[in-house]
Amino acid sequence: MKQHFYMALKLTGLSFLLFSCLYTGTVWVIAQATPDKGQAERVTVNGKTIYKNIGERFDSDEYFWSRPSAVNYNAAGAAGSNKGPTNPDYLATVQARIDTVLVHHPYLKKEQVPSDLVTASGSGLDPHISAEAAAVQVQRVAMKRGMSYEAVSALVKKSEEGYGIGPKVINVNTLNSLLDETKN
Repeated sequence: MKQHFYMALKLTGLSFLLFSCLYTGTVWVIAQATPDKGQAERVTVNGKTIYKNIGERFDSDEYFWSRPSAVNYNAAGAAGSNKGPTNPDYLATVQARIDTVLVHHPYLKKEQVPSDLVTASGSGLDPHISAEAAAVQVQRVAMKRGMSYEAVSALVKKSEEGYGIGPKVINVNTLNSLLDETKN
């Protein structure tokens, strides 16, 4: 029995050194070799500095809106809602979001509302929307900011990101930062 206890203690100590110290130290050293020293890229929107790759709430008409978040954009609690597509609460939430989109975009019909403007991502923190979701917001943002439709569309195009396969996506944080830079 004693022999097993000491063996388990040694294995615990070795695991601690390997996984808590050596692994963490290795990741930290590698991060220091990156251009931003392991710090996340940040952008400034409306005078507030935010992380580029963590979704933020934008509900003012002068900004592009992000995907909704099931965790209120709290990076410490990243998660989906875990409600199925037939859950009455979920359906009511999505319908309320559709109604809000339609109020702020009177030129849209219900069937034209992109799903990513009314449904949360799996993590609740995705800063990206589809090109379609950005396109339906261009008119509202342009009117609210007193900019031309073409100028706002050009900023949308400038903030496109792609990952090799699949459609291009728009980082809302980057796009809204570009909007603020343009107005100054």
